[in-house]
Amino acid sequence: MIALSVNLNKIALIRNSRDTTNPSVPEHAQMCIDAGADGITVHPRPDQRHIRAQDCFDLAAMLEVEFNIEGNPFTAARKSERPGVSDYPGFMELVREIRPAQVTLVPDGDGQLTSDHGFDLKKDGDRVAPLVTELQSLGIRTSLFMDPDEEQIRLAAQTGTQRIELYTESYAHAVKTGEQVEETLARFVRAGEVAAEEGLGLNAGHDLDLHNLPRFAAEVPALLEVSIGHALTVDAIRVGLATTVAAYQRALGK
Repeated sequence: MIALSVNLNKIALIRNSRDTTNPSVPEHAQMCIDAGADGITVHPRPDQRHIRAQDCFDLAAMLEVEFNIEGNPFTAARKSERPGVSDYPGFMELVREIRPAQVTLVPDGDGQLTSDHGFDLKKDGDRVAPLVTELQSLGIRTSLFMDPDEEQIRLAAQTGTQRIELYTESYAHAVKTGEQVEETLARFVRAGEVAAEEGLGLNAGHDLDLHNLPRFAAEVPALLEVSIGHALTVDAIRVGLATTVAAYQRALGK
């Protein structure tokens, strides 16, 4: 069965648009869990424009499902510029203290609107591998955010990571435009095969939605988990959170 991990970044973004605690990130996490979500994902960034460091601690204190924290492991501590918001401690310091079930390492820059590429391990492999080792020594499962590139996936296995997360924007774009859908999906199928050959668990995420998810879940081999936030939040605005979580579980074949 493919696990659905709900990304709560957009819930935090709505909250941060006002000086308020509403909507509550932990309360929405519990609503997702009550509706059948298998896990919760957050991606705290140094500017804390959506998920804040404190949200991660609050979630860790209440979650009874898998907690996945995503982020760039090379981001340093940063002073908060917003009154009442605690400082960002740096990504590795944050996950060292919380020790979530899974950490997904992502090579995004501070100024990016959202993640838009996987690791280039020809360039960063020597820096990433020791961090993978450290996280695993703390009992944290590691995943690396990767493009569907066979050579890079094989390099990911050399870091010792237990999983990779495929960056699925190109597949979502192909489905949306109706251009090169078969060729694009074939790259992800092959990426899944290579991950299995290398003994890597397979996650996926980015721009997956109710329209493009069913075929992806059915055809990409050995898929273990999808992380979905933006599209799921938009659907929840339309029809409600519980109804939406159930719809995504059905899209995964459950």
